Amino acid sequence: MIITIPDTPPSNNLYMGNSRNFNDYRWKKQEWHWMIKAALSMVEKPKTPYQKALVEITYYFKKRGRRDPDNFSGKMLLDPLVREGVLQDDSFDNVELRLKGNYDKEHPRTEIKITEIKE
Repeated sequence: MIITIPDTPPSNNLYMGNSRNFNDYRWKKQEWHWMIKAALSMVEKPKTPYQKALVEITYYFKKRGRRDPDNFSGKMLLDPLVREGVLQDDSFDNVELRLKGNYDKEHPRTEIKITEIKE
C-alpha cells in the first residue's frame, strides 16, 4: 500500500520543549490525521490492521537543505495509521520504520509505503 500526502509535516523541533505550542501541535496533528484519512480513501485498506509492517516514509521537501531524520520521526503519520485501522500498533514490536529525505521543488509531498510482514 502506498499513500501520498501533498505536503510534508513540520519538523519536531517546532514543537518539542515549547509548552506554548501545545495547542498548535494538537491542531497540526489533527490536520495530518485528516490528510492521512483522505489519502486512505483513495487506496484499498487492509481488512484487518497489519499486526507487523514495514513502514517506509519518504519526504520530498520543497527546498534543499540539511534535515535530521529524528526531526521527522513520523509521529504525525503513524498515529493516524493506527487510528484508521491500517496498523495494529506503532510500537517496535509491530513496526519497522525507514525514513528517507528527498527534494522536489515542484511537488513537495510525503509518500508512505506500508508492507505487511508475515511471519
